[in-house]
Amino acid sequence: MDVLTWVLLLVAGVGGGLTGSIAGLASLVSYPALLAAGLPPVTANVTNTVALVFNGVGSVSASRPELVGQGRRLVRLSVAALLGGITGTVLLLITPAGGFERIVPFLIAGASVAILVQRPPRELAAEGRRNALGLVAGVYVIAIYGGYFGAAAGVLMLAMFLLTTGTTVARGNAAKNVLLLVANAVAALGYAIFADVDWVAMVPLAIGFFVGGRLGPRVVRRVDGTWLRRVIAVLGLGLAVKLGFDAFS
Repeated sequence: MDVLTWVLLLVAGVGGGLTGSIAGLASLVSYPALLAAGLPPVTANVTNTVALVFNGVGSVSASRPELVGQGRRLVRLSVAALLGGITGTVLLLITPAGGFERIVPFLIAGASVAILVQRPPRELAAEGRRNALGLVAGVYVIAIYGGYFGAAAGVLMLAMFLLTTGTTVARGNAAKNVLLLVANAVAALGYAIFADVDWVAMVPLAIGFFVGGRLGPRVVRRVDGTWLRRVIAVLGLGLAVKLGFDAFS
């Protein structure tokens, strides 16, 4: 790998780490960068998933204030994320990706629209207390997607938290970072053993992811929650259009 490509992946990692820890859209930046570096799609996908672990480490370590008081719920949900990550990894290793990738744009678009039409937090919080089992099931399903493909899994996870718990964007984002770290870590372990990871490309991407992940929660604390939801939704819709074009063209 030449120096220019190494720098490209490092910069893409920082940008992906920021968007990932803020909005769950890390792969919007990192996956195309890996393709531009010459990696085949499946290799780019698994390499990206392994590197995303460092985004999770960075963002979770910088989100401690927002995680206070969420420990009990996150322990329960982390089990669902772990099982979902294992399921998604197995699916990728044994089945073709084409059919699943055609569903992804619709999932992302639906999550983005859901963020845009979010109801008042108090109303959502009351509803969320009656749907604890649904929250666990939702984390499991999204973690399957995260382990299988990963792009915009954070959008789906954050949308679910906002719609089922009524939490703030910052606290929901911190919880999302923890659960995606769990799902990505188990998927990364499986890919490291059974898949073709490009470790040379993974290193600069992982470094960038960690740096961007550390910076992301600080940005979340300083911006208006309504404005941030709208930005997340618009970015998600843009990604849905791109992935839809790629899947159906």
